[in-house]
Amino acid sequence: MKKTIILTLSICLFTIGMASAQVIPNFSFGVKGGLNYASFPSNGVFNNNNRAGYLAGFWARVGGLGFNFQPELYLTSKNINVNAPNEPENKAKFTSIDVPLLLGGKIGAFGLGGRFYGGPVLSFAVDKNQSFAESAGEATHLNYKSANYGFQVGAGVDIRSFSVDLRYEGGLNKIAYGDGNSHTRVNVFSLALAYKLFSL
Repeated sequence: MKKTIILTLSICLFTIGMASAQVIPNFSFGVKGGLNYASFPSNGVFNNNNRAGYLAGFWARVGGLGFNFQPELYLTSKNINVNAPNEPENKAKFTSIDVPLLLGGKIGAFGLGGRFYGGPVLSFAVDKNQSFAESAGEATHLNYKSANYGFQVGAGVDIRSFSVDLRYEGGLNKIAYGDGNSHTRVNVFSLALAYKLFSL
């Protein structure tokens, strides 16, 4: 009898926890930071070396009924090396303000669980630093636009106030090489640690 009561109470508590986590509307706000790895596909002429960058910023989350909307705002650096025959290497570093607008869901309760999401990301360049003057290596000069857009998909794990996110970002608009005859898209993989400052 005692075991039955304990089991029944445990099931009730678990059900209440799931309802609180999945159904009741909530709002959370926090900070995040991490590393990214920009992939710039070669096209047979250019030999591109991928490099690590960083990201740091803020996130918010509004959720209910097991789903959530998560807008973010962070500073990111995407770094790429571009090589072409008989041309100097171009070390390109693009710093931008990124704004992902993600929709997702969560599985779990009591501060533990898995999360999955996807959505568009807008990227506004604030610095387009390349390692040489345009006249010194026009063939590998990159025309990185001031406003770029793409999409993100990913998954994460929540451990109370901390979250670990792994994402893939694909560019939707193409970046042109120097004369504009060659184009490609930048792909970015990122791993970030997020911390929830407060929730309502």
